[in-house]
Amino acid sequence: MALNLDDPPLCRFIDLAADGLRAMFEGMPASAQAWLEEMLPQARDNVMQDGRAPAWQAVLDALPALTAERREFDAVVRASGPCDDSRRDVLRAALMGLSPWRKGPFELFDVHVDSEWRSNWKWARVLPHLTSLDARRVLDVGCGNGYYLWRMAAAGARCVLGIDPAVAAYTQYLALERYLAMPGVHMLPLASEVLDARLACFDTVLSMGVLYHRRDHLAHLMQLRSALRAGGELLLETLVIADGSTDVLEPASRYAAMRNVWAVPAPATVEAWLLAAGFRDVRCVDVTPTSVAEQRTTAWMPYHSLSDFLDPDDATRTIEGYPAPVRAVFVASAD
Repeated sequence: MALNLDDPPLCRFIDLAADGLRAMFEGMPASAQAWLEEMLPQARDNVMQDGRAPAWQAVLDALPALTAERREFDAVVRASGPCDDSRRDVLRAALMGLSPWRKGPFELFDVHVDSEWRSNWKWARVLPHLTSLDARRVLDVGCGNGYYLWRMAAAGARCVLGIDPAVAAYTQYLALERYLAMPGVHMLPLASEVLDARLACFDTVLSMGVLYHRRDHLAHLMQLRSALRAGGELLLETLVIADGSTDVLEPASRYAAMRNVWAVPAPATVEAWLLAAGFRDVRCVDVTPTSVAEQRTTAWMPYHSLSDFLDPDDATRTIEGYPAPVRAVFVASAD
C-alpha cells in the first residue's frame, strides 16, 4: 500500500504495517487475503474519523529514540536498554499522555506502566486451558492495547493479530510496538463486526471482556466462529452471574457503573449460547470473582475503578444492587 502523505500521520502506521500483515496472511485462503485487503482501508477510515487522532499522533511523535537491547514477555512485558534520566522523563510524560492504561503491566526503559488491570493475573488463569499455542495462528478480538498479543507470541504462536475499534488503544499499541517490536504480531483498529466466513483460518480465537458489551450475543459468537478453521479453538472470557440467582441478568441501565452491559448470563447459559452458535466440546474452565486487587485505580488509570463501583456496605453487590463482578472462562471447538 502506497503512503498517502495527505492522510493524517496516524493512518500511515497502517500503511507501513500492510506488508507485514500480508506476510502474516500468506498461506491462508485467498478469501482471507481478500478480507485483509478490504479491512486495511476500513482501519484507516476508523482512525481518520477519530477527532483525537492529532493528539495521539503528537504523543507518538514525542516518544524518544531508544533501542531495546532486551525484551521480556513475562508477567511484566518489558523492554530495556540504555536510557538516561532526561530521555526517561520524556518517555514517561509521553506514555502518561496516553492514559488511561487499562491493560498491562508494561515496563519500558525502567518506566513502569501500572495499568488498571493486572492482566497477567487473567493470563495465568487462561493459559493452562488453551491448546498449546506453538505455531498457531491466533486472533484476539477486543485486544485493547495488545498486552495479550505479546504474551501469546512469546508462548510460541506463529502469528498473532489483534483487533479493537478504540483508536486510543491502537495508539497505545503503536507506542509499545516501537520498543517491543516482535515478528508476527500486529493490530488493526477494527471492531468484531468485521469478522466473516472469508476468514475461517485461525487456529485460536480469543474474546475476553467483549460478550457482555454486545447487544446481540449470538451474533458476536457466530462472528468469532466464522474466523476459526474447522477444529479451531475459541477461548471466551466474560462476566457471569455465578450465584444461581438468574439465568440472565439484563441490567436496567448500568452494571458496576459500566454502560452498554446488555446481559450477564449464568455459566450454563453461556454454554448454551456457544452450542447454539455452532461450537462443540464446550466447557467452563474457570470462574473467578474480580477483586479490587486485580482491577484498581493507579497513577496510569487515575479514574474510578472497581472499588468505587461496589456497594460500600456490601462488597458482594454492585452500587446498583446486582451481584458483584465474576468472570468465567470457556473453551470450545469449532465444527
